[in-house]
Amino acid sequence: MTPVSLPQFRLVGDVPAGARINAPALALTALLIAAGAAAIASQQGPLPWLGGLLVAAGIVTPFTLKMAQQWERAIVLRLGRFHHVAGPGLFVVIPVVDEVAYWIDQRIQTTEFNAQQALSKDTVPVNIDAVIFWQVHDTQRAALEIQDYKRAIAQVAETSLREMVDGILRDVIGRKTGDWGISVMSVEIRDIGVPAGLQDAMSRQAQAERERLARVALGQAEQEVAEKFVEAAEIYARSPTALQLRAMNIIYETTKEGGATILLPTAMVDAMNPGGVLGLTQAALGARAAPPAMA
Repeated sequence: MTPVSLPQFRLVGDVPAGARINAPALALTALLIAAGAAAIASQQGPLPWLGGLLVAAGIVTPFTLKMAQQWERAIVLRLGRFHHVAGPGLFVVIPVVDEVAYWIDQRIQTTEFNAQQALSKDTVPVNIDAVIFWQVHDTQRAALEIQDYKRAIAQVAETSLREMVDGILRDVIGRKTGDWGISVMSVEIRDIGVPAGLQDAMSRQAQAERERLARVALGQAEQEVAEKFVEAAEIYARSPTALQLRAMNIIYETTKEGGATILLPTAMVDAMNPGGVLGLTQAALGARAAPPAMA
């Protein structure tokens, strides 16, 4: 089996909790710092102390006020233990105490895997390219039950692909990823590559099969023609007149184009009763040359 390099995935949760700064948090930070600076500059009574608190609040705000997009969910841990799933929209975390461990995308995603060599039921080696459509439906389990669910999906797909394909493959992968809170929606086989040598052998086999069918069809046609000849011979044997008419038709069909001359053996002429044949021929030619009768 040729080793296959797996795609490298990077979880959104790898981003530090304080690194995802959002516009509302920035705006509030700027407002608090500006208000605090103004209060400090006033030098009136307790305002400098209040201004200092506002500036401190402004500095802490980006680490406290978080925002998840409509398709995102945030896994919040409090003192190392799971606390809740936040989002979408704005939510607040307590600095130092709370930590956003993962940002999980709940949109339908795809994972490609290719160059997987497998054996068909006829022990034919084939290379299969496929793509999986999947979606996280349980963010808590996807974050806590497995370390890297995206990489795990690719590995499960590759190992299951060696066992079965298509709809059965989707069911097998779905059963394995269901415990992680992930639903496999479909598995689409993009390509199945057959070795060049095997393609040539399959082409020769298909060509031989077509030739065999052509020969069988030709033999059946010959058999049907022979059966018709036998039936015609039996009819001619019972009715010599029919045989003579057939002979006349052959002579007519041969001589009607260009006035060809035909040489017939004496035995064949005697067998066709030339008197009757010539008489019927002349009668037919005379009928064709006579003008139509007037009404």
